[in-house]
Amino acid sequence: MRLAAISDIHGNSAALAAVLDNIDRQEVDLTVNLGDCFSGPLDAAGTAELLAARDFPTVRGNHDRLLYDRPVEEMGNWEAWAIDALSKTTLDWCRSLPLTLEIGDVLLCHATPKADDQNWLDRRGKTHRLVARDLPDVLERAEGVTAPMTLCGHTHTPRSLRLPDGRRIVNPGSVGCPAYLDTRMEPNFVHQTGAADARYAILDGQGADWTVALISVPYDPAEMVKLAEARGAAGWVRALETGWWA
Repeated sequence: MRLAAISDIHGNSAALAAVLDNIDRQEVDLTVNLGDCFSGPLDAAGTAELLAARDFPTVRGNHDRLLYDRPVEEMGNWEAWAIDALSKTTLDWCRSLPLTLEIGDVLLCHATPKADDQNWLDRRGKTHRLVARDLPDVLERAEGVTAPMTLCGHTHTPRSLRLPDGRRIVNPGSVGCPAYLDTRMEPNFVHQTGAADARYAILDGQGADWTVALISVPYDPAEMVKLAEARGAAGWVRALETGWWA
């Protein structure tokens, strides 16, 4: 089986279009979506249109859930920016998304198989940046997983690792959000990949035998930058243009 995996689009329709164009040239059997599709100050409606046309198998991200599990007036910025652009059909689709999906030998989740908002392969370190988790922490979150290949997103960090028993865990990185700021803690948490490219992964194999390619696709973010500027989201502008926040 030859799979493409996308995740964490966050309303960046230009990045998604570039990734889909690249995937269309890869002769994949299936593309899967690991969630966090719309939230952000960009083009939620255009992203919804692109995804609806493809109907990929999709799991629920925490930001997908946050679009429907609280009143609009209590939403954070990322959801407040997107909610008015999304139709009832799209929000109902978000509600229908499962926490996990199994496709043959592959398990799909957004963050971990048990939660849509927990970092798996990385943790927030003392420097208020993501650092790789040690093996015991990764194994703890893999408890009960029997699939030889698990795909996850959430951290926006491309990673491919193999556990000592042969199981693989792959994070394709973020299609549309290469850097972000979390102001819910002091000092603030910053994540930055250092490249403005759109990210996804190609996986080729079956059982325990997989080849993994973490792919970085350059694209023109100018249209998305204008949308971020119009929303007063200066940090997003820098992230979209450079892949850096601070």
